[in-house]
Amino acid sequence: MHKNTHFIVAALATLCLGGFSVALAGENPPRSEWGAEDERGAANRITPEKVLQAAGLIKEGRIFELGRDYEAGMPLFPGRHYSLTIPGSPSLGPFGKNALVGHEEMVSGQIGQVGTQFDGLGHVGYRVDGEDIFYNGFKRSEFGKADGLKRLGVEKAGAFVTRGVLIDMAAFKGVERLAVGMVITASDLQDALKQQSVSLSEGDVVLIHTGHGALWMVDNEEYNRGAPGVGMEAAFWLAEQKVSMTGADTSSFEVIPSEDPELAYPVHEELIARRGIYNLENLDLSELAANKVYEFAFMFAPVKFKGGTGSPGNPIAIK
Repeated sequence: MHKNTHFIVAALATLCLGGFSVALAGENPPRSEWGAEDERGAANRITPEKVLQAAGLIKEGRIFELGRDYEAGMPLFPGRHYSLTIPGSPSLGPFGKNALVGHEEMVSGQIGQVGTQFDGLGHVGYRVDGEDIFYNGFKRSEFGKADGLKRLGVEKAGAFVTRGVLIDMAAFKGVERLAVGMVITASDLQDALKQQSVSLSEGDVVLIHTGHGALWMVDNEEYNRGAPGVGMEAAFWLAEQKVSMTGADTSSFEVIPSEDPELAYPVHEELIARRGIYNLENLDLSELAANKVYEFAFMFAPVKFKGGTGSPGNPIAIK
């Protein structure tokens, strides 16, 4: 996510766009369709049948790496930092008669929320009448602890092996890069999928190429200024398709600035906190888009930081 975020919205405020409606706060939070104790959300949609479907998409054995390098100077959410240090060179040894030497690293930072980042279900919630509510109605006052979340930790998500779909929105719009603040609508997604001759199915991971990623480590100021992305109408539509995860080559997935300036990251709230749908940010989707790979086997295993809010990593697509 992008700028300093406050997940507080007016009680009983309702946002209506394109025929969709959702109460952003004030109503009881929706409960998981997988039960009152569920902490995995949409990851439950990745069934053995879904894994086999993904495996069947591998025809060439070509791997596309979707993660970016974690490095000094990469764009960061304000207030976050990242640092990697090799303590001494060598860091270890020499040991034994063979004088074995080695290196190790020390990494500091909000490691689950910098660079290519996976948003777990404990990442965002919203405040209602003084109580912070997260996925499945879990209250922060009952599980939010300094030594790690006692519910909704990233370790609960499990591994993702499923069908992946790329929606090349930049190509659909006929541009190299969508402008900062451009809203992607439900009809945009539907028409682009139709143009690509691809449809969505339950449990899919949906990745959107906007071209914004071309600014990464090239023009970080512009990259951080905002982003093109899905608006609320598109978020509702994606949720109704019962996808397991969304992602994009931007820092937010959703459009920044938000459509309603009084709302802070409403797409994050809707997909993560209300629907249990995971999110990937700061992806490199350029190679997939250049090769017009719209359907693929998607694989990602979050690092099992017990009680963590997110994870670094290198998601892959296999064609």
